[in-house]
Amino acid sequence: MNAKQALASLALIGSTLSLTLMFAQQTNAQTGDPAPSASSSAGASLGNDITVNGHVISASLIDMIAKSQTAGGTPDTPAMRSDIRDQLINLTLIADEAVRQGIDKQPDVAMQLEVQRQQILVRAFQQHYAKTTQVDDAALRAEYEKVRSEMGENEYKAQHVLVKTEDEAKKIIADLSKGGDFDKIAAAQSLDTGSKESGGHLDWAVPQAYVKPFSDAMTALKKGEFTKTPVQSQFGYHVIKLEDMRAVKAPSFDEVKENLRQQHVQQDFGSVVHALREKAKITGM
Repeated sequence: MNAKQALASLALIGSTLSLTLMFAQQTNAQTGDPAPSASSSAGASLGNDITVNGHVISASLIDMIAKSQTAGGTPDTPAMRSDIRDQLINLTLIADEAVRQGIDKQPDVAMQLEVQRQQILVRAFQQHYAKTTQVDDAALRAEYEKVRSEMGENEYKAQHVLVKTEDEAKKIIADLSKGGDFDKIAAAQSLDTGSKESGGHLDWAVPQAYVKPFSDAMTALKKGEFTKTPVQSQFGYHVIKLEDMRAVKAPSFDEVKENLRQQHVQQDFGSVVHALREKAKITGM
């Protein structure tokens, strides 16, 4: 196998393995289960560690990849695990050959290796930060109450037509006033690709889900009414109809507590990154 063929095979096997490992890491992060490591004690079902030219391929690594594949629907069979072992052996052998030929020292390869190293370290640091950062329940409760109060008491079911000019909106209002069919007008003329196919119907939402001019006009309507003047927003001109309204049924604090915690940690992590940039000596920008 020449150097070019080695690199091609390495890229193919390595990319497949990288995706598998990333999927496994994501699954472990979501479930809270620690990722198996080379030092983990393997159960009877894991088989033996494999040594390839002095490099240890742990049974726990094979098991982790196998579990990630079974999570995607692939049956866990001896043949599947044998294939994983073969890929890991090939990966190790080809990588060793690439190093022996000095390919790892080529500028473009060295740069890719450094980027991969940094990405792995970043993911590990993020996971470590998420696990070790404590967020006080009182802070989460305060955030919950803030969001809950901003939601208001009601949510609304609206229908709208979005057009480019005020004159177009005025013509639509005139047509509706004469008994025009809102659904047909929206389907034919609305620029909102997300709702025009359904006749301009929007899902239930609190006012804060919309831009302010839209929400202000919508909440001023009574059930069944449509706006008698065009409503301008940064997207164009709207004609809005209020189909219905109901009391907001907000989720309980316990139902959203973990999501709030994750958001809080993400915001804090952003502050950490900002602080690192403030302290760093960056030139050439």
